[in-house]
Amino acid sequence: MDIVVVGGGACGLKAACRARRRNEEANITVVDASSYPSLGRCGLPYYVEGLVHTVDDLRKTLAGVVRDERYFKKVKNIELLSNTRATEIDRNRRVVKILKPDGSEDELNYDYLVLATGSKPVRLDVPNSDAEGVVTFSNPEDAERIVEMWENNELERAVIIGGGLIGMEMAEALTNLDVKVTVIEIMDYILPALLDLEMAKLVEIYLKEKNVDVMTKSTVTEILTSGGRVRGVKVNGIKEVPCDLVLMAVGVRPNVDLAVKCGLDVGKFGIRVDEHLRTSDERIFAGGDCVENRFLLTGDPIFTPMGSVANKHGRVIGDNVTGGNSKFPGVLGTTIFKVFDMNVARTGLTERRARELGYDVVTCLVSGPDRAHYYPNQKPIRVKLVAERGSGRILGAQIVGLGVVDKRIDVVVSAMHMKASVYDLSNFDLAYAPPYAQAVDTLIHSANTVINKMEGLIETISSFELKEKLDRGEDLVVLDIRSEEELKKFKRIEDERVLHIPQSELRERYDEIPKDKEVVIVCQIGARSYEAYRFLKSKGFKCKVLEGGLAFWFW
Repeated sequence: MDIVVVGGGACGLKAACRARRRNEEANITVVDASSYPSLGRCGLPYYVEGLVHTVDDLRKTLAGVVRDERYFKKVKNIELLSNTRATEIDRNRRVVKILKPDGSEDELNYDYLVLATGSKPVRLDVPNSDAEGVVTFSNPEDAERIVEMWENNELERAVIIGGGLIGMEMAEALTNLDVKVTVIEIMDYILPALLDLEMAKLVEIYLKEKNVDVMTKSTVTEILTSGGRVRGVKVNGIKEVPCDLVLMAVGVRPNVDLAVKCGLDVGKFGIRVDEHLRTSDERIFAGGDCVENRFLLTGDPIFTPMGSVANKHGRVIGDNVTGGNSKFPGVLGTTIFKVFDMNVARTGLTERRARELGYDVVTCLVSGPDRAHYYPNQKPIRVKLVAERGSGRILGAQIVGLGVVDKRIDVVVSAMHMKASVYDLSNFDLAYAPPYAQAVDTLIHSANTVINKMEGLIETISSFELKEKLDRGEDLVVLDIRSEEELKKFKRIEDERVLHIPQSELRERYDEIPKDKEVVIVCQIGARSYEAYRFLKSKGFKCKVLEGGLAFWFW
């Protein structure tokens, strides 16, 4: 049996290796157009930063062996053809036409063909986008060029166009090389495809603390050059931002050229495949960045260019081209990354997207430590949970902070795969000891908060809503129940409508609060405000809690 794989990335080589483990007799050939097959591309920012010393380190096994052509031939008995481009697929003859490194053409016969052609970067159509110093960071050559510029003292200032995942990772990498970085994002806030506004604001403020300039609601209209090299960018047709490097990180799109050319079904987000990852041709399978995935919450097609997903695809395809019957159910769009010391994770739907899809949602913002508050080196995390009102079904989560977020987002992912509700999550028997978590983990506290909202035990107001009310001059009371020490130590809302009554004195002094005005209760992270809310409601006050506390006050 002849198996041909087009694409030597995560999906393609995983499929080839899985097929080999299931069938020792098959002839397996992998065609890859690049010079660096089996490259862990997600590690390229860390190569630029210097945490990974060579590009080949991103191709090594756990034992330190480079996964090159010789490795795949000797260890896997897989023929890997690098610098070789698949140019055409003849489905009738079951042949892939290839262009070899020396310029000669050849054909490969297949019984089964695997398309793992990945994605390609979106390049902005602006003047001088082809100038020296403009990169898309889509390949190791771009990474090597950046390192070369830095080593030659040619890189002092960089503009990153796009405040998404790659933009964030490269902002850290370049800043740690003492490069002055400006991130330019066309949308209202950074990470718009991944986070809601209040969670993205946490990241944006942190970036600015790290000396990264962030420009939102901004469009690069021209790349400025001198002698054919980048010298800056023009923003919104007016402002000039000087730089030596322009990194276009505005996204990628599925590479479907071969599939389109040979007549396979292709959708908005890539090659259409069934649950077995079979294309419209029963002899051709496809996976990785070039295919549509099924979003588990809605069943709709989705684009998910992630190495983790590509590896899962490869295993399923490797099974099925060797007689198996494996299925890939779909994805939740889970993403995690770090920006300096801040960890950012998300899964499922954002609140904004859930509302666009017509869900009646209830959300919460909860702040807390990642372990017992008295244990040394505890660090803060902020959780946003999105659930369906009534059923309590979990629709998504976002977690941002300096503390541990990965295990918590993975708990939410597991819960969502099992179609769990916030009621289920509230009672999950999570591991507890002071070095690892609070007795009531911040994630469980989030589930409890959503339940309290659904049961009418608390009413909240967002920091944005409160800011608008204050700016409009509305007659209300902001009740700050923190201690005198906290007022001196932490930020506060500067407004004459703020009334300070410490929580410890509230039961004796509540009659100082006007009963004819709306009362917004604030504390540092929101937990004490809930208790104050329940007490004041029992006394007949009209009150709300500032969602997430002053941890989400951005002014």
